[in-house]
Amino acid sequence: MQEELSILIEAQYPLIYLVTSEEERAEQAIAAIAQLKPTRRLFLWTVTHGVVEYGQPRQVTHHNTVSPEAAVEWVMRQKESGIFIFKDLHPFYSAPVVRWLRDAIASFKQTQKTILLMSPIQEVPIELEKEVVVLDYPLPNLTELSHVLSTQLDHTPPFSGLGGAQTREKLLKAALGLTRDEAEKVYRKALVSAKRLTEAEVEIVLSEKKQLIRRNGILEYIEEDETIDAVGGLDELKRWLHQRSNAFSERAREYGLPQPKGMLILGVPGCGKSLIAKTTSRLWGLPLLRLDMGRVYDGSMVGRSEANLRNALKTTESISPVILFIDEVDKAFAGSAGSADSDGGTSSRIFGSFLTWMQEKVSPVFVMATANRVERLPGEFLRKGRFDEIFFVDLPNGEERQAIFSIHIAKRKRDVERFDLGQLANVTEGFSGAEIEQALVAAMYEAFAQNREFTQLDIIAAVKSTLPLSKTMNEQVAALRDWARQRARPAATSIAEYQRLEF
Repeated sequence: MQEELSILIEAQYPLIYLVTSEEERAEQAIAAIAQLKPTRRLFLWTVTHGVVEYGQPRQVTHHNTVSPEAAVEWVMRQKESGIFIFKDLHPFYSAPVVRWLRDAIASFKQTQKTILLMSPIQEVPIELEKEVVVLDYPLPNLTELSHVLSTQLDHTPPFSGLGGAQTREKLLKAALGLTRDEAEKVYRKALVSAKRLTEAEVEIVLSEKKQLIRRNGILEYIEEDETIDAVGGLDELKRWLHQRSNAFSERAREYGLPQPKGMLILGVPGCGKSLIAKTTSRLWGLPLLRLDMGRVYDGSMVGRSEANLRNALKTTESISPVILFIDEVDKAFAGSAGSADSDGGTSSRIFGSFLTWMQEKVSPVFVMATANRVERLPGEFLRKGRFDEIFFVDLPNGEERQAIFSIHIAKRKRDVERFDLGQLANVTEGFSGAEIEQALVAAMYEAFAQNREFTQLDIIAAVKSTLPLSKTMNEQVAALRDWARQRARPAATSIAEYQRLEF
């Protein structure tokens, strides 16, 4: 990034927009560029202090340059070459300010002067779109974080250092996605908590990353206690996930394998789609982020929704490798095709941006999406190449229903041997996993109210009083099965084996 910025300045680009929240780190990089031949003076503008030369005290300001218009006019009057950083100018984009910027751009031709707009928010007036170059200043890489860690260790002599090279590597990787200031603070916190940094202190660093996700507001950091064994059935899907459990390792790259892109899980509601997505995080040993599309949409300002999505995806990439979970994606993108009539095309733009990101992303972000109503999904979302695989999760068969009963009975600390799982599986024909669990819970409440232990008969009575979704929404379930039969891979081993034999 520093090399690209240096080339643009040397090539006399008059206006550059640098998107970053790390002002001090970016200033240091730009100051290093300014020292390259031909050298340039570096000035900073803020609405609080006006124009100040870099390295000078804030009190040494240039007269009457607090207003943006006066500051740009002052820049135009300068005869020497220079780089002029304007911090957080976006709230002041009035017609006069934009006009002054355009005049400055015109006057900078054949000069060594560059205005550099710096802000954590990307907001470019339409009048300047043809003139500006937008750059995202990257977060610190492992080399920079290693320097930060070494500096913190050097400045804390009472502490005895690291627990070894492997611990150092884990501490550095855990801090990926943090700014330099955030990394410094969390390393200091870890040093204060322990006199020697070991693998146990990696959790302290990870906690800062979780805080980063919480501050984002659109992403949610999910911690799942259940393992994939808590999912009854779906053996074909589990086998696929187990095969790729080391897909993001260096060994996989050396073998020549590409990084997995993602998977779409279609199916009947209540059959374990979301649970599979959550438990995959523990299976693969990767953090799980949930993207809340409802929070992405923000009608308070034009372009805010698109900016929300960009920021969320940028945050996700910054802490990769990671699993990005989008639950019920059919609801999130259902109205994208005709959104011009309802929301000015915002949904279409959001959908298009997300598709482009999925197609072009190179960072190790695995997208796991679930859907119930496949007919609501746009065709572009389902085409080959977006996802590695599309799985269909059907209602559990008899064997899978037995496994589900066994899991839920054991989870409630009861002896599974007391129950006839075969009979329970027979009476729950057409039930989803969630409906089986709720029938068991209803039986427990009934017995608890009578101050006794629940029995097989309690469960059967609860089942008999429940009308499953497969009957109330029979047409919808049948249509989903018909669509998935030729277009998706079955998640259950028995169906997959049958289809392979049939083929």
